[in-house]
Amino acid sequence: MNTESTKWIDQVIKQDEIDKYLKDGKDFIDEDEIVSKLATNQNPSKEHIRSIIQKSLNIERLSLDETAALLNVDDPELLKEMYEAAGEVKRLAYDNRIVFFAPLYCGSLCVNSCKYCGFRKENHEQVRKFLTKDEVIKETECVIAEGHKRMIVVYGEHPKTDADYIADSIKEIYKVRVKNQNGKEGNIRRVNVNAAPMSIDDLKKLKAVGIGTYQVFQETYHKATYKNVHPAGLKANYKWRLYALHRAMDAGIDDVAIGALFGLYDWKFEVMGLMYHTASLEQTYGIGPHSISFPRLTVASNSELSQNSKYEVSDADFKKLVAILRLSVPYTGLIITAREKPEIRNDVLNVGCTQLDASTKIGIGAYSEKKTKQELEKEQFAIGDTRSLDEVVKYLASIGKITSFCTAGYRCGRTGDTIMCLLNSGTEGKFCKLNAVLTFREYLDDYASPETKAIGEKLIKEELDAISKTSYYKESKLLDVVNDYYKKISEGERDLFI
Repeated sequence: MNTESTKWIDQVIKQDEIDKYLKDGKDFIDEDEIVSKLATNQNPSKEHIRSIIQKSLNIERLSLDETAALLNVDDPELLKEMYEAAGEVKRLAYDNRIVFFAPLYCGSLCVNSCKYCGFRKENHEQVRKFLTKDEVIKETECVIAEGHKRMIVVYGEHPKTDADYIADSIKEIYKVRVKNQNGKEGNIRRVNVNAAPMSIDDLKKLKAVGIGTYQVFQETYHKATYKNVHPAGLKANYKWRLYALHRAMDAGIDDVAIGALFGLYDWKFEVMGLMYHTASLEQTYGIGPHSISFPRLTVASNSELSQNSKYEVSDADFKKLVAILRLSVPYTGLIITAREKPEIRNDVLNVGCTQLDASTKIGIGAYSEKKTKQELEKEQFAIGDTRSLDEVVKYLASIGKITSFCTAGYRCGRTGDTIMCLLNSGTEGKFCKLNAVLTFREYLDDYASPETKAIGEKLIKEELDAISKTSYYKESKLLDVVNDYYKKISEGERDLFI
């Protein structure tokens, strides 16, 4: 590693911003305890599992032992009940809406040596680049032209894409406006960030420019595996990464997101790690993660590990782990990304996922520039679902799921502990249903293909009928508001929300 990168890493990591969170010098991942819980909760009875399922249906977070018990379920009958319950829990907390976003990769420069990643610094076949201000604008214009309102911006861990660069790019993204086929302006209304762990002072810079959710994946919670697959770089420091989201909360960022890369270690251990992470955030701040992601290892350029992992997760186990995450934290968003093939995403949606990306491109500058086959093969990892946003929206509408581009909660202050309370009570889902209808109306008028619009019109009528018959909307006097806003949007107004 060159001197510049080494100095930057030493400057970034603040040991006191690790030590302050430790208890008796230890972090919150107790590996022996995880192994013990998985062992002592083997062979759970049907009665016990059904009582756990009922607790989840009451929108209560499961205990660590209860999650361990679900992980040990192999009985086909119980698995079927778990899948059905996971779908119902999602409906109770979030209704039938699916939120969409697009990723924007801003740089392939990286100081890390992650063995599973195409961006690792030893991969000399990788083309190194980071987007200029003008290129960020150009890429954002392309994303908006698809119809997206929400974006997650992804940055390599490198001094040239530091906190100041991230803050500047967020500001530029929020400024971009693009006229659509009806002459209406589209824009990105929420910018989430996937980036390196930072100090509290740097995180405050992101808070100041309007960051949405701050996302840092631990990748693997198993410490020996973590050390093996992250031999050098900023990412080599397990505890600096582990407490990235604690620092974000202390910096005033309301919404944080966790995740693990499944395929690096035993998937049951990783699910438990995610639950320990959730529990630590809740115990410290009173709220858990805004969302959880669970990408599986896919092929990355010039990475043997990405193609030959002994911990590969089968499709059946993948569906099972997603359902268990939904049951374990019923009020938290679950994100399934375009790493997965369409048929997998379509199936797993039914066991509790709340967010999808679409029209996804992960090359640096890939939205505005046509990439060659060779260039695509050198991206950070392989994409499984290349469907356009319109194609996915059409499919979802055909199965009765409404696409939401809503960002209202964030702009109305329904974030952090506020949104968690509303999700626990089922109230947030009711607000979200209204805003989903309003943003779906925008999409159908401004971006949808004729085929998608025809299918969407049928669904939106059903949604409005359901809303009109729901006593909550009548009693809270929201029915008149949504009808008024819907009429105004149909007549050309935009960005009305409740």
